[in-house]
Amino acid sequence: MVLRTGDGARLRELTRSSTAAAGHVQRAQMVLLAAEGLPNTEIGRRVGMTRQTVIAWRARYENGGIDALTDLPRSGRPPVIDEPAVIVSTLNPPPAELAVTHWSARLLAEHLSKTGMPVSFAEIARIWRAWDLQPHRVETFKFSTDPQLEAKIRDVVGLYLDPPANAVVVCVDEKSQIQALDRTAPLLPMRFEQAERRTHDYRRHGTTTLFAALEVATGKITADACYDRHRNTEFLAFLKQVAKAHPQVKLHVVADNYATHNHPNVKAWLVKNPRITMHFTPTSASWMNMVEIFFGIITRQAIRRGSFASVPDLIGAIRKFIDGYNQRCQPFGWSKTADQILAKTT
Repeated sequence: MVLRTGDGARLRELTRSSTAAAGHVQRAQMVLLAAEGLPNTEIGRRVGMTRQTVIAWRARYENGGIDALTDLPRSGRPPVIDEPAVIVSTLNPPPAELAVTHWSARLLAEHLSKTGMPVSFAEIARIWRAWDLQPHRVETFKFSTDPQLEAKIRDVVGLYLDPPANAVVVCVDEKSQIQALDRTAPLLPMRFEQAERRTHDYRRHGTTTLFAALEVATGKITADACYDRHRNTEFLAFLKQVAKAHPQVKLHVVADNYATHNHPNVKAWLVKNPRITMHFTPTSASWMNMVEIFFGIITRQAIRRGSFASVPDLIGAIRKFIDGYNQRCQPFGWSKTADQILAKTT
């Protein structure tokens, strides 16, 4: 078989396409193999088709070129799908008698078919993809009811974007109830084509609470402590540790609006130490506290996949991670202005 001018490159490109239909790619392969002089039987063996099928598609190409390799229009009346009805049904909750919280493609297809609109679950899935509808997904949100919302946002964001001269800004918080979990069998390490494996069951050996202070300018953890509890007593002891780590400078401490952070004992100590100023994030906005980013990192990289035989073992792993983290850390960059945040919260 002799290819038409320019068809060779187009057919080879088609065989490498990741978006073309599988049948179309297969036919392009048949034509290219035929152009190389292979017999029809051998072509059929290579592409997984019968000899007669190869002959038929070769004839189609010889008569009509590359365009003839596509599927012909099928006979019969095409199905009529009422897309608006599918979308409206998707956006409304399922009937109470179904006792489900959200639609699946199969469940909606069955429901619509019973109501006189036959539709397959594949069509439902296609419509959902086209309209970017994802009933299986759910996200969370939280409104802050803090009466000082704007003032606190501007205060904290101002510290991040324009910190005071000759002063240190740190973010402090506690990660409570970190469990010392010990797997019932040793971890099996990662292998080629096999992820790391661990047993689904474990033994609990107690919990600890990690207090940490992140220096905004450097990204380092400048103070840390693990306590059995997280009352105002523990927070005040940690606050004294933070003050000791940054002596003789103005110290601005960002913390969330937790009750222990506003305890009278803490306020009394702050009165005696006027160089230290507390800045509180709004209620339900602890995400503004940068040390929460560090807590996410230590959870993913040191705690979640660890196995600890005791609480001291867990604390040792935490301290070892912090020592290593401080050698490679970089400051987190805050980019949103107070106005941009307020525009999304109001």
